[in-house]
Amino acid sequence: MRFHFRTATSVFRKTLPFVMLRLGIGLLCGLLAVVYFGAIAWFGRRLLESGSISELVAVVGLALSIGLFVAGWRLVSRYVLYLVKVAHIAVIAHVIETGEVPSNQIQYGKSQVSEHFTEASALFAVDQLIKAVITQFNGAVVSFSSLVSIVPNLQKLVQLLGKAIAIAASYIDEAIIAYMFTNSDQNRWRSARDGVVLYGKNWRSVLGSTLLIVVGMYAVAFVLALALIPVATTLGSVSGQYQLLGWAVVVGTIVTIYTGFLKPWVKTVVITTFLLESRETQPDSEMMDRVAERSERFQELVGKADGRSAEEGSQPPSESIASGDGIR
Repeated sequence: MRFHFRTATSVFRKTLPFVMLRLGIGLLCGLLAVVYFGAIAWFGRRLLESGSISELVAVVGLALSIGLFVAGWRLVSRYVLYLVKVAHIAVIAHVIETGEVPSNQIQYGKSQVSEHFTEASALFAVDQLIKAVITQFNGAVVSFSSLVSIVPNLQKLVQLLGKAIAIAASYIDEAIIAYMFTNSDQNRWRSARDGVVLYGKNWRSVLGSTLLIVVGMYAVAFVLALALIPVATTLGSVSGQYQLLGWAVVVGTIVTIYTGFLKPWVKTVVITTFLLESRETQPDSEMMDRVAERSERFQELVGKADGRSAEEGSQPPSESIASGDGIR
């Protein structure tokens, strides 16, 4: 297993403008959420104190406000935060492949997303199918059932490892999206299929390094929490209200560092590891069939790559080679 932490960290530094953009958007959304719920709480309290509404109406209004916020957050996440994340992936892939940073990386990332995915729904469709295939594949190749049967007391540890692998796998679909940006094939489904096959050939190094840094990332978050707890304790000794403020500062700091810097760095490491480890390999029919054996959803991906519907995609994946679609 080879690690590419140094190269990935260099790429991460070169794409800091995107990191800061995502952090700024996240902080702005957080501020808007505080203002929104603060206004709702103030307005609802005034109405309750004046007797204009009953407690039941207040509860219903609060539930509707939360529902409206969740709907708005999903909309922003899907059409703003997610697209910014994918544009960042495009820039990371470009830096890894060429060693050069686009003069205007924000504009470059935006143009790459628009070129490869004409609409957001197309991007989501590809990403969700990739995630499903990777989840099934990892579940097939990484099994601890025999270990649990031998040592039953390890069941909880095995469950934790399984959750850690699931979290690690959530970064791998981003690596395959990055591969799609480096692939000149304009058929996004075919690029996704080839990327999954390449992951099948290099899954040990990619998943192993990803799992290691995910565990390390949570360890860092835990240490950070321990380091910041005295802040809340000190403020709490002054007043109960200050204690609440202290905990808000602790939680806000941890979330900001975790989502703003740690997660983007982990993503960069995973993408770097996948692209570098895949450079000397090519997708082939043998691995294509192996992935198909371990993932039912891969057949759907192959069908879309070949322009077939899910119902028509029952033929062996290796038969798509005859169509001259780039698999060797």
